[in-house]
Amino acid sequence: MEYLKKYGLLCKMYDRKLIGELNRWKTSTSRKPLILRGARQVGKTTLISMFAAGFDYFIYLNLDKSDDKEIFEKNDQITTIIQILYLKANISPDANAKVLIFIDEIQNSPQAIKLLRYFYEQANYLYVIAAGSLLESILFNQISFPVGRVEYLILRPFSFEEYLMAHKEKEALNIYHKLPFPEYGHKKLLDLFVEYCLIGGMPEVVKHYLENKDLVAVGRIFENLITAYSDDVEKYAQNDSNRKIIRHIIQNAIRLAGDRIKFEGFASSNYKSKEIGDGFRILEKTYLLSLVYPTTNTKLPMIENKRKSPKLHILDTGILNYFAGIQLMILSNDLIDTIFEGKIAEHIVGQELLSIESSVSAKNHFWIKEKKQSNAEVDYVLQVDNQVIPIEVKLGKTGRLRSLMEFIDLCPHNFAVRIYSGGLTVERIKTMKGKEFTLLSLPFYLTGKTPDYIKLYLKNQDLV
Repeated sequence: MEYLKKYGLLCKMYDRKLIGELNRWKTSTSRKPLILRGARQVGKTTLISMFAAGFDYFIYLNLDKSDDKEIFEKNDQITTIIQILYLKANISPDANAKVLIFIDEIQNSPQAIKLLRYFYEQANYLYVIAAGSLLESILFNQISFPVGRVEYLILRPFSFEEYLMAHKEKEALNIYHKLPFPEYGHKKLLDLFVEYCLIGGMPEVVKHYLENKDLVAVGRIFENLITAYSDDVEKYAQNDSNRKIIRHIIQNAIRLAGDRIKFEGFASSNYKSKEIGDGFRILEKTYLLSLVYPTTNTKLPMIENKRKSPKLHILDTGILNYFAGIQLMILSNDLIDTIFEGKIAEHIVGQELLSIESSVSAKNHFWIKEKKQSNAEVDYVLQVDNQVIPIEVKLGKTGRLRSLMEFIDLCPHNFAVRIYSGGLTVERIKTMKGKEFTLLSLPFYLTGKTPDYIKLYLKNQDLV
């Protein structure tokens, strides 16, 4: 851990699933410099510090610091830059040594971004990772990453699985991975999921809550986080008008999270559709929020219909809970069904579904049918193999799944998923039109395992 002390990175570290993806990148014969994306304070720097333990040498650069930034600004030859880096880190060149170079806050140097391609073309023996706050926002300044010379991964807030890892709940984690899930673990996992839903997955919040169980202090972390986002994003606004619009969106986005929104007059404003749309596009690049667009297809391809109103999701359900003022209600309520009514349930499910993928292009989708005779909306649709599987976040009896049944009547397969507070069940039921299908009901805490269960029962429906 000496290198962590050297660079001032020594802190409480929790295992993250993305370490596996980083190890695959490390051993790839076609490895390129890696851009690690993700919202601020999701743990990018900490993750790479953990990953660095598997290397002979670790060179950490923070381009917020002028000395580190000048290495790239004053030199354009990659061989010279490497010599400077080795000298700075007191490393003797060794062809057999594995050297990891981490360039943090790279958005501060367009020159450093441009030079990434030469690490790939001329120095592929080095392992290079870059990250930065609001990294995508620099695209507004006509600065682009070297196409075809870099690759990407994204780090998101803690998933429920990672929360169990941080919580040191080894037995709960073991049964979480059992397929199918054993019934005796239901109460334990549901209680832990309520706790996770309460605080969300931001690393600093998770760390503080697990160590202190102090919701008041956690609230201050959320307040500071949103303030920091607002301050940072405004730096990248194109003008004063754009800055005001971004501030308006941030102030209202949490209140409207989970709802379908319209750009025109967003949150009772006088702003036009294009103005709000431009603001949302900037904020999406920060990963603070995302716009989830519907599809009208029941089979591949799942094409987003951007003429329809999107749903507004924010980075983390813990943020939503805090600013909506419902943390204490969740903490004190023993009736899980009442906690998960409405958009909180749908939002945490969306966060968990998104955590399954490490690809920067991964998105959630929902399904709609809008006709004069009848409307239908399914909370999520998920591609598993070559099928589009409908997922409803519902409580109560299966007879309430009208929209899901309408999807089944229109789609070429006969499989659907319900996510709810009950236990794992698989049953054969019929739509209103008489089409028989398999309904897989998963408890909330297994949302992150949804593709595994779909594959298990979709291919073995005789198990039902």
